[in-house]
Amino acid sequence: MKKTYKIEVDCPVCAGKMEEQAKKHEGVKDAAVSFLTQKMKVEFEENADAAKIMNELKAACKKIEPDCEIYTE
Repeated sequence: MKKTYKIEVDCPVCAGKMEEQAKKHEGVKDAAVSFLTQKMKVEFEENADAAKIMNELKAACKKIEPDCEIYTE
């Protein structure tokens, strides 16, 4: 399952770090974060709990950039 989320990230370096973090996360098959479009695309593993994973990714991204927002709804 693939989903696209609107994000707010202030710098391209932080966006790259968030992408790396998402790609390493259990349950994520692939991820891409675009600073220019302010979007995060995530491909989840089959039967993964997308809502739970995104809550965990939000917390991880806030550690990279405290002002970051990921809109999951």
